[in-house]
Amino acid sequence: MNKTDLSKFNNSFYSPGAGIVKRLLWYFINAIIFMNPVFAFNGLKVFFLRIFGAKVGKGVIVKPSVNIKYPWLLSIADDVWIGERVWIDNLAQVTIESNVCISQGALLLCGNHNYKKATFDLEIGEIVLKEGAWIGAMATVCPGVTCHSHAILTVGSVATHHLDAYTIYQGNPAQKVRTRNMNQV
Repeated sequence: MNKTDLSKFNNSFYSPGAGIVKRLLWYFINAIIFMNPVFAFNGLKVFFLRIFGAKVGKGVIVKPSVNIKYPWLLSIADDVWIGERVWIDNLAQVTIESNVCISQGALLLCGNHNYKKATFDLEIGEIVLKEGAWIGAMATVCPGVTCHSHAILTVGSVATHHLDAYTIYQGNPAQKVRTRNMNQV
């Protein structure tokens, strides 16, 4: 029986797509502007995301205490809400389409480790949140997951696989519980 040996861990294959100076500057901007629970100036947050390479549409709301790993690996379309204490741990590309809501404390995690290998290798995968998807409070979206159009991941649930369009998912791992029916206003 093999044992985990973290002394042999090597993720040298991984590149965050920016040099050390850019990453260091972002670290401080993220800590001072984004993760700060009292900094509520949304326009300045959008400005800094764009300066650091994120694609950001119009009407994007970023609440206080949001943690974004690498904005240059982030694309946010129009009219997106990102709630308090959301963590976008985007070791890979995260694409958020229009009218997506990411509620308080949600996690978008692009990285994980391969527990089947003694070296605990890093594994990464992109996340895509399609038009109108809703990620509930304290929910987690795992690497490689696409939440299709208007899918809902309910409070505290964990998406380990793709979520079908207009479907509500609940649990850990998230399972289909019903269809999302929407009434026109």
